[in-house]
Amino acid sequence: MNWSGITVGYALSGSHCTFAEVMPEIKRFVDAGANVVPIVSNTLMTTDTRFGKSEDWQAQLKAITGNELISTIVQAEPLGPSKLLDVLVIAPCTGNTTSRLANAITDSAVLMAAKAQMRNGRPIVLAISTNDGLGLNAANIAKLLVAKHIYFVPFGQDNPVQKPNSLVARMDLVLEACEAALAGKQLQPLLVERH
Repeated sequence: MNWSGITVGYALSGSHCTFAEVMPEIKRFVDAGANVVPIVSNTLMTTDTRFGKSEDWQAQLKAITGNELISTIVQAEPLGPSKLLDVLVIAPCTGNTTSRLANAITDSAVLMAAKAQMRNGRPIVLAISTNDGLGLNAANIAKLLVAKHIYFVPFGQDNPVQKPNSLVARMDLVLEACEAALAGKQLQPLLVERH
C-alpha cells in the first residue's frame, strides 16, 4: 500500500513496557510515506518507569514523526472537525483505555482522538496490551469487537501460565492491521499465539 498522503494518528496509552516495541512500528509508517501524528496519554507525558523516562519517550516520538505531540483533550478535539486522521491506531491500548473507550468515557487526548474518529466514521485500530483481557476487561473487548469502525491488531496470551488473563497484540502487525482497516476489513487471524 502507498502511504503517501495518508495521515495516521498514532496514540500511545500507558503500557510503558510496550513502548520500545511500538517505536519501530511508528517508524515503519513514516518510512512508508505516512504523515504520523503522535497522540499520547497523560501517563506517557508524566511518568518515568523502569522502562524509560517520559522525556526520552517524548523526544523519540518527535524525532521519529517530525510532529509535535498531542497530549491534551483541548489539542485533540480539533481532530474531529478537521477530519485530519485517515486512521487512528492506539498501540499500546491498555485495559484502562479499552474499558473507557467501550463505555464512551472521553477523559484523555487518546480517547478524544478516538471519539473524533468515531464521529467521522473513520477506522480506529486497537493494539491491546492488558493484564486483564481475559478477566474483567473481556467484556469491554467484546463490546469493541462488534463496534463499527473499530478493528484490532491480532492478539493473544503473552504468558498463559503466569498471567493467564493477559492479552497483548502482535505489535509487528500494526501497519498491516491499519491497511486492512482502511479497506474496511479486520486483519485475520485475529487470535494469534504470542508466547
